[in-house]
Amino acid sequence: MASVGASPQRGFGWNRETATLALLSFAMLVVSLDQYIVVVALPDIARDLGYSAQTLQSVISAYAVASAGFLLFGGRAADLIGRRRVLATGLALYAGAAFAGGLATGPGMLLAARAVQGLGGALVFPTTLALINVTFVEGRVRNRALGVWGGAGAAGLVIGVLLGGLLTRAFGWEAVFLVNVALAGPALLLAFVLIPKDRQRDRGRKFDLPGALSVTLGVTLIVVALVQGPGLGWLSPGILFSAAAGLALLGVFVLIERNSSDPLVPPRLLANRSLITSLVIAFMFMATFGSVLYFLSVYFQEVLGYNALETGAGFLIPTAIVVAGSTTAGQMVTRFGLKRTLLGALAIGAVGAVLLGLAISPDGSYTSLIPGLVALSIGDGIVFTSMFIAAGTGVSDREQGIASGIASTGAGMGAAVGLAILVLVATAGLGDLTGAQLRDETADGISSTLFVVAAGIALTFLVALSRRETKAEAVPVPVPVPVPVPCQGRRC
Repeated sequence: MASVGASPQRGFGWNRETATLALLSFAMLVVSLDQYIVVVALPDIARDLGYSAQTLQSVISAYAVASAGFLLFGGRAADLIGRRRVLATGLALYAGAAFAGGLATGPGMLLAARAVQGLGGALVFPTTLALINVTFVEGRVRNRALGVWGGAGAAGLVIGVLLGGLLTRAFGWEAVFLVNVALAGPALLLAFVLIPKDRQRDRGRKFDLPGALSVTLGVTLIVVALVQGPGLGWLSPGILFSAAAGLALLGVFVLIERNSSDPLVPPRLLANRSLITSLVIAFMFMATFGSVLYFLSVYFQEVLGYNALETGAGFLIPTAIVVAGSTTAGQMVTRFGLKRTLLGALAIGAVGAVLLGLAISPDGSYTSLIPGLVALSIGDGIVFTSMFIAAGTGVSDREQGIASGIASTGAGMGAAVGLAILVLVATAGLGDLTGAQLRDETADGISSTLFVVAAGIALTFLVALSRRETKAEAVPVPVPVPVPVPCQGRRC
């Protein structure tokens, strides 16, 4: 698909490109929802399916592991096999796995469904981003389109918790899975209507199957080690083997890439500073901003005593602000430049994390959290969109899929690493505590976690500060001024 779309001088209007943008943003919303939609339902899932406190987190991590491991694969597949085919395959896997999850009768079946959902999400995520980047020309129009897409994706993380609370309260935990069937099904059908048929595959380009398998399995094993390390012990044989095998496979991947005539990750992409910076920022973003939702949900339920519905309602304010920030981020990048937009958003987000850390206490209230929630959500929304604008900058249409896969892999790994580390911080010293003492220490642990998040956002600020901008990125794009048309004939 060539870079077409609305003229840089005009708004979107309602046309095929705008309808495609709406579909891709909706698909992004659907897969983003699932990262946290089950968080509020976890207590009910544990009770009905027999999870222990030590194994319950696996309901979340099964999705994260599969998603992070296959994002690079999904991005490359989109470039070579066809973006419409890969998007449709991902949505079909996602919907089918969600249906199986809603019917699960035991932990094994639910974990398998969550893993397949993660695989489906790994195909959808980079493909929607690639399709946005090849549909709209780089610059003002693409930035606006990515603002809409980013708003849907960032909002999905927050809306997932809100929707999870509503559905769990009204229909039971099964509804948080079955709702995805109702959402992904129509998107799958519309993909065949709105997205042009894929061109015939270029036989001169190879898929690099050995490289894809080695990096996918390597990333998966490393994420498994990071996710399971806190529970099994970092020095346990299984964790050490998983980490060592994952690193070895990534080493094999590097060797394969060096000798490949058509590598999975073209060397010229690794020389793209904008893409590499976006990879690092995406990793740090999900490790910090992306992990806060989990701990806020725990705080609402375990400390403030909210039920599932009240917990979901607690995310109404962050949802609205994240959507607004993400949607306007593209216009902010166009006006102020990518670097300044990122730095401003990260600074606001760091302040928000500190304010939340100060407000969280055993006797705290929701009202005291609002200033921190507002600031953190502003940073969350703007950074989410901006980092993916950076990922597609200076990348050719034929490589947008793999570029999107690289950036989203960073985000996926950041989510796993961040949650693993922050859970250790939040639960340190809880031991065998019960009752009021457990409640008090849980609040203190989450408060400490928010300060660690603030430090992580500050580190991300330094990464963004070191980023070099091109002249095109640094200079704001002038707003076109309409040229008066001379009066003619009856128009006078």
